[in-house]
Amino acid sequence: MKFEIEKRLPNGLGRAGKIITEHGEIKTPAFMVVGTHGEVKFVSNDDMKALNAQAMLSNGYHLRNRSPEIAEAGGLAEWSGWNGPTLTDSGGFQVMSLGSGLGKVVSMEREKGVVNTAHKDRLAKVSEKGVDFVDPFTGEPDFIGPEESMQIQCRIGADIHMAFDELTSLADDYDYNIEALERTERWAERSLAEHKKHCDDLGYHQNLYGVLQGGRWEDLRRRTANNLGKMEFDGYGLGGAFLKEDLGEILRWCNEELPEEKPRHLLGLSHPDDIFIGAEMGADTFDCVAPTREARHGKIYTRDGNINLRKFRDSNEPLDFGCDCATCGAGWTRGQLRALWRSGDLEKKRQFYNLASIHNVRFIVRLTEEIRKAMLEDRFYEFKDKFLSRYMVK
Repeated sequence: MKFEIEKRLPNGLGRAGKIITEHGEIKTPAFMVVGTHGEVKFVSNDDMKALNAQAMLSNGYHLRNRSPEIAEAGGLAEWSGWNGPTLTDSGGFQVMSLGSGLGKVVSMEREKGVVNTAHKDRLAKVSEKGVDFVDPFTGEPDFIGPEESMQIQCRIGADIHMAFDELTSLADDYDYNIEALERTERWAERSLAEHKKHCDDLGYHQNLYGVLQGGRWEDLRRRTANNLGKMEFDGYGLGGAFLKEDLGEILRWCNEELPEEKPRHLLGLSHPDDIFIGAEMGADTFDCVAPTREARHGKIYTRDGNINLRKFRDSNEPLDFGCDCATCGAGWTRGQLRALWRSGDLEKKRQFYNLASIHNVRFIVRLTEEIRKAMLEDRFYEFKDKFLSRYMVK
């Protein structure tokens, strides 16, 4: 994998560039569309190409049981039919969040040297070796640690993998964040060692990103950025639990310390103001399931802010004036999509999910394209102010 910086913002952190992988090029800043199981829900590979998606992110945890089959097919890009750049996450977030009963880890407690997610059934237990958890689909005990995560991801064979890390929560205090961060750094070394054994098994080179944690504390963020920056990672994932208003500062702390010549991926964010902050503060790629998930619930992205189709019965308005997605190009109105969505006909609902998902994903993909263009033309800050002054008006 190669990373080339084409243009830098005056602040020295934001940049436009190119990530060159075995399965194609990613022009950055870029949004990676989430296809959890190797496909984007209700969006075909042809749709993905048409909306100009550059890369797909899939879930190492959810694909783990199919990883031998994926390896046999030649890796994720070929197995999925996407045939473009791909990324997988480590599965660490999924196995640790299982114990909370929620989509995010709510809090942690320490008992006898073992960290348990706060859940009455104690479904996930974190220790030095990794995470013991109960598979929610089978009810059987399971385990994933750094070595297992790397083996799974190398069988799946995405172009970019994430090192196994421990996600903390806003409920965790400073002392526990130090403990978890040090464990994550030890896991990073183990991830690197195991990844090197298998990263060429499918006949092409697979790359590994280290994942930065550290919560909301500047000293922890800068320290771990320095420590991971000295390791042989190909790039970095920027993660962790923090308040939205702290995003810019946290990214600045991390990216002022990380090696400039390696790409950085901001995990799990896609709201336009977050993408602007991320791009300005040195993030190169982004991912989030929100554009498709929210589309299926009737939330449509527009340049004048998001709308809910519940309010647009019989409306002849386009989804978003000036949108270049295939859904808008075909002339679908807000009222027509609402009718499909509220229909009792399953096929009509599936058609709605497809049309709405295409629109929302194209909205975010186009935003990163426009940010990149503005960077290259030295007008990023002007574009940012103009876009957000309209989008955030509500």
